[in-house]
Amino acid sequence: MPKAAVKRFRRLPEEEQSRVIEMAWEDRTPFEAIERLFGLGEPDVIEVMRHQLKPASFRLWRKRVTGRATKHTALRSPDVMRAYCPTQYKR
Repeated sequence: MPKAAVKRFRRLPEEEQSRVIEMAWEDRTPFEAIERLFGLGEPDVIEVMRHQLKPASFRLWRKRVTGRATKHTALRSPDVMRAYCPTQYKR
């Protein structure tokens, strides 16, 4: 039975669901940004990723984001004022 976070995630339009997953994978996007935009805190994002990814992919993602300073605003350097790399969204 899916948890509440997964149910809230499923209510999002498909495009926004995709964006949540994309933001979760991005190294420079903090969990706080996902919470501000979609109302899913870090524990919620973890539950969504656990549900959406294959087990090996989920383990890889968890290993990657655990303790990563850029994924947690409180751990970031105050010099970082953006949530993504300036070259990420080239036009």
